[in-house]
Amino acid sequence: MKVVLATPNFHQPRGNTVTVQRIADSLEAKGIQTEIVSMTEDSSVTALPEADLIHGFHAYKFYTFKEKLTQKIDSYIVSITGTDLNHDLFNKDRRDDVIRSLTEAKAIHVFNEKAKQILCHEVPGIEDKIFIIAQGTTEFPTVEINVKKEPGTLLFLLPAGIRVVKNIPFAIHMLKNIYQQNPSIRLWIIGPIIEEVEGKLVQELVEENKEWVQYVGPFPHSSMGAIYSQGDIALNTSHSEGQPAAILEAMEHQLPVLVSNNQGNLSIVTHEETGLVYSNESEFLDFAERLVNNNELRAKIGKRAKDYIMNHHSGTYEVDAFIDIYKNVLK
Repeated sequence: MKVVLATPNFHQPRGNTVTVQRIADSLEAKGIQTEIVSMTEDSSVTALPEADLIHGFHAYKFYTFKEKLTQKIDSYIVSITGTDLNHDLFNKDRRDDVIRSLTEAKAIHVFNEKAKQILCHEVPGIEDKIFIIAQGTTEFPTVEINVKKEPGTLLFLLPAGIRVVKNIPFAIHMLKNIYQQNPSIRLWIIGPIIEEVEGKLVQELVEENKEWVQYVGPFPHSSMGAIYSQGDIALNTSHSEGQPAAILEAMEHQLPVLVSNNQGNLSIVTHEETGLVYSNESEFLDFAERLVNNNELRAKIGKRAKDYIMNHHSGTYEVDAFIDIYKNVLK
């Protein structure tokens, strides 16, 4: 069997890239031939490679991509990844394309039950072809990197591509209040600049707070284990998420996480069990201070987070579930 995985922005180190590469590697290990096609970098693509099945990622972007191809795609499955569910489905200019993408698909993959409920409510008649598969995690190699945590500091990590939806300025503004009371805290922002205007804003804020904030830039995904191993607390301040791979990876590295109250984060983080979930500024500050000032709390939540990942986000289960879907579709 050969499967083509079609994804946006594959050559940028961002969430979809991590997910698609992990799935491709896992499929190859199971004897499934794969080929990854980036839908957004090369506008000259008019046809996809020969394959038994096409697996598209991001319902809106995949649909607009496939409609431009001269060789039409008859059989495909689609994975809902985040902005397609939380934004494009409710955007009057994009909604019809998202719905067509879903109704024409042979199968639809979502990360959690809440995403399935939203789709069933918004697009009646597709329930029977929706499959829930939680994201798996990646085993990182041991590598050396050129950034090191300062001795005697407590390090917050914010792994995210820099765009408005990730709400990175919020993290800097909020943590500044804590830094003024506790100058030993540090913040690393890790990820590519995806939106230029937002990137400029974040870089200006970093420069204004350079005593304690560092934009370390994008790293190859294989190096992220070396980042997580230096951190003390991981953040996700996004307005919306699909199911954030970076938070799954941080939890696997036994880091306590502090995340915003959105559907994607809530699908993996249970408040005061596997992490802390904030809904407003005062909660963010309260929870961040608790984590900074309580070593025992950090250790307890980090241990629960790792246990949860080991029990619920197995890469083996993920790939086996995809293979089952592929086989059912091809029948």
